[in-house]
Amino acid sequence: MRENVLFEITKDNLETGLRGVPVGYCVTSFADPQKGLTYVGRPISEVCYWDPLQVIYLLYFGEAGSKAQIAKFQQDLNQRAQCKEETIRAIEALPRAGHPMDLYAAAFSIAGMEELHGDYREDCLNVIAKIPQITAAVINHHAGWGKTPASKPELGYMENFVHLLQMPDIDREKLTPVFKLFNVLHYDHCGGNLSAFVGKSVASGMAHMYASLASSLAALSGPKHGKANQDCLEFVQEVLDSVGETATASDVEGFIRERLKNNQLVYGFGHAVLRVEDPRASVCYEHAQKHFPDHPLIKIAHHLRTEGPKVLSENPKISNPFPNVDAITGSVLMAAGFSYPEYYTVLFGVSRLVGIAIQIVYERMEARGGKGVPIMRPLYLYKSRK
Repeated sequence: MRENVLFEITKDNLETGLRGVPVGYCVTSFADPQKGLTYVGRPISEVCYWDPLQVIYLLYFGEAGSKAQIAKFQQDLNQRAQCKEETIRAIEALPRAGHPMDLYAAAFSIAGMEELHGDYREDCLNVIAKIPQITAAVINHHAGWGKTPASKPELGYMENFVHLLQMPDIDREKLTPVFKLFNVLHYDHCGGNLSAFVGKSVASGMAHMYASLASSLAALSGPKHGKANQDCLEFVQEVLDSVGETATASDVEGFIRERLKNNQLVYGFGHAVLRVEDPRASVCYEHAQKHFPDHPLIKIAHHLRTEGPKVLSENPKISNPFPNVDAITGSVLMAAGFSYPEYYTVLFGVSRLVGIAIQIVYERMEARGGKGVPIMRPLYLYKSRK
């Protein structure tokens, strides 16, 4: 290989979604095919039960903070957490038609009009602080749950989010630990996932932070990205409806085989990078088994965990027959009492916006010795369609 050549571009690399083509650096996270996701070099299994603000500090500063540093960081974010009344009123005036992710992207465009500072670092911290209230306002409005109250960031990052949700009959003690785990597991996933890449691409044209994140949310909304968790839950529910609550592993195996025989999709398996069970999924399976072992969806999800890889691995064309994180998270959220799958992708956004915002700061203000990454302009070759 020639000196400084990392990747040879061939015709086979074209029209493949830039799959595997190096384009830059990610300073927040990395996914190893065998070891899974790491945050600043730390395995996700090591940090998954840290307080969310500890993990946000790790991603933002690139190192773990002391108790005093975390407390100071929390105090800074607390002062930024309250949105203007105009922002919340404008969100509450949005139409309720369509998927809530449409409202979510629009909400960040609105926030950009009302809350913008104009400096990427300041807007990154402001966005992180305001995500709980903006998101709760979107969900409360779309669901018809009423007005969103004032933010109380002193409760804790996700504790505040649960406080802001006006969901009827909410069991905060049961739901908060699951929201915290879900939140931490989804903060970041390398620099090339669709939502991160799109947001950074938009920011490369010097679009402000809120506009860039609105584009990230649009990218996240598709069924091949963030909406996969909702689709996977629907699949688990379909399996449960078909085989029943007392189904055995053999029953679930039979369901999978019949589905594949009919050329139907089996959701929740495979990953673009990983070649093992997603460690984030492993954490969720363990949490589910500990806290919700008797829930019907959890039982089915565990059967799918064992039987899916067994069946899928029989196909030599499948490089990763193992569960990904979407295979189990929806079932855990349902078991914890959040039975509103239309908002699962929004919850994904609550997390992923944190990592994307931090990555945008790096690409705009730190990369190339502070010059920033140039505007994205990949080369497309002309091809006649005749």
